[in-house]
Amino acid sequence: MAEEKQEVVLFPFMAQGHIIPFLALALQLEKTTEKLNITIVNTSLNIRKLRSSLPPNSSIKLLEIPFTPSQHGLPPNTENTDTIPYNLVIRLIQASTTLKPAFADLLRNILVQNKTRKLLVVADFFLGWTAAVAKELGAFHVIFSACGGYGLACYYSLWLHLPHRRGDPAQEHLLLPDFPEARTIHRTQLPTNISEADGSDAWSVFQHQNLREWGNSDGVLFNTVDEFDSVGLGYFKRKLNRPVWAIGPILLSGTGSRGKGGGINPKLCAEWLDAKPSKSVLFVCFGSMNTISASQMMELGKALDRCGRSFIWVVRPPIGFDINSEFREDEWLPEGFVERARESGKGLVVRDWAPQVEILSHSAVSVFLSHCGWNSLLESLSEGVPILGWPMAAEQFYNCKLLEEEVGVCVEVARGKSSAVKCEDIAEKIGLVMGETEKGVAMRKKACYVRDLIRDALKDEDGFKGSSVKAMDHFLSSALS
Repeated sequence: MAEEKQEVVLFPFMAQGHIIPFLALALQLEKTTEKLNITIVNTSLNIRKLRSSLPPNSSIKLLEIPFTPSQHGLPPNTENTDTIPYNLVIRLIQASTTLKPAFADLLRNILVQNKTRKLLVVADFFLGWTAAVAKELGAFHVIFSACGGYGLACYYSLWLHLPHRRGDPAQEHLLLPDFPEARTIHRTQLPTNISEADGSDAWSVFQHQNLREWGNSDGVLFNTVDEFDSVGLGYFKRKLNRPVWAIGPILLSGTGSRGKGGGINPKLCAEWLDAKPSKSVLFVCFGSMNTISASQMMELGKALDRCGRSFIWVVRPPIGFDINSEFREDEWLPEGFVERARESGKGLVVRDWAPQVEILSHSAVSVFLSHCGWNSLLESLSEGVPILGWPMAAEQFYNCKLLEEEVGVCVEVARGKSSAVKCEDIAEKIGLVMGETEKGVAMRKKACYVRDLIRDALKDEDGFKGSSVKAMDHFLSSALS
C-alpha cells in the first residue's frame, strides 16, 4: 500500500514580492521530498499569473479562493499590490482578513477529497488569522517570512511600541525595548505607515491583531541564513516561544516581470557584460515595486556621469508618474545622459526590467546599488556582490542596517524616496566601494566570505548537511510527525 501523502497548502499575501518566494518554497519542498501533495492558494488573477511561472514538470496544484475587490472599496481586478497606489494597500490587506470562511472551507474540502487528516498550512506573515483556522482543523501551521530575521524583528518591534511620531528633536533616535541588539533606529529609518501610526489608525489596528495571531502558529520559517542572521532569529524565538527555522536562501530565477515595452533581452545583456573587465560594472536596480523621485533620479544620473564607472541602470518612472508612462529622458535624466552612455559604451540604461539574477552572477559585476529588498540582497550575497544601499520602505531600512553595521557588506548611499541627495555624495560612495580603497577591498572580501557561508548552509553532500538543510529537515519532521 502506498504511503499516505501529507497535504501542504501554501497561502501567500497578494503581492508579487510575497507570491514569488512562496512559489520558490513550494518548488523547494517538491524537490526535497516526495511525501507531499502541494497546493498554492490565491485569488484568481494571481493564480493565473502563477500558472505561467510553474515549471511544466511540476505537480504543484493551484487553487483559487473567491475574492471580489469591489466589495471592499477596491477598483475592479484589484487582487495584487502591484496594481494599486500605496494608499490602497492597507485596504487590500484588510480585505484579505475576510477570506477566513472561504479558506476554512477550502481546507475542509482538501481533507475530504484526499481522505486524509494530515495537513500542513504555510501562510504569509500578513495572514496571521490562518493559524486559528488551521488549529480548528488539527493542522500544523507555520508562518513563512520572505524577509530576514533582523529586518522583520525591527519592524515587528516598532509596531509593538507605538507611537513614533515626530516631536522632541532630542528623540530622533529610537530604542527598541524588546530588541536592544538593534541599538538605535533613526526617525528617517521609519516607513511612512509606522511614522504616522498612533495605535488607532488602520495600519496599527491590523498589525496589532495580526502579530497577536502569530502566537497561534506552530513556528516560523525564514528565508535567511542562521550564520549571519542569528540575532534577528533569536528575537522571534524568545518573543513567540516557538521554533524558528532559517531555511534560506530560497530563490527563484527569471521571475521579473517586464514593463510595457520595457526590458532587455538577457542575451544582449550578457554580451554587453562579456565585453567588460572583471568586477568593473555597477548594477543599479530598485526592484519591481520601488522607484525614486525625479530629483533623486537626476542626481543619480549625474553621479554615474561623474564617477566614470561602467553601469547597468534599470530605470522605472519616478514617483508621481504612471508606471506605464512614456520614457521621459529629458525630464528625468541629465541632458544627453542615455546617448553618452551608449556612445561611450560605459552604460546600459534599461527600461523597467532586467534579468537580475543573471546580471548579479556575471563576473563583470562589482557592486549592486539596491533598495535592500531581502530577496534582492540574498541574490546579491549568494554571488558575493557587495551592496550600496538605498532603502525606501517597510523593513528595507533595517536590512541595510544589518548588512552595514553587523555584516560589513553594505554602505548606505541614500535613504528614502523623498530625501535630498547630492550627486557628489553618491559618486563618492560608488568610488569608495568599487575602488581599491581599504573599505572597498574589505567589503568585497567580506561579501565573498558571506557567499561561502550561504553555499555551506545549502550544502548536502558526502554526509555533510548545512544549517539551512538541517533546518528544513527539522521543520519537515516536526510538521509531518
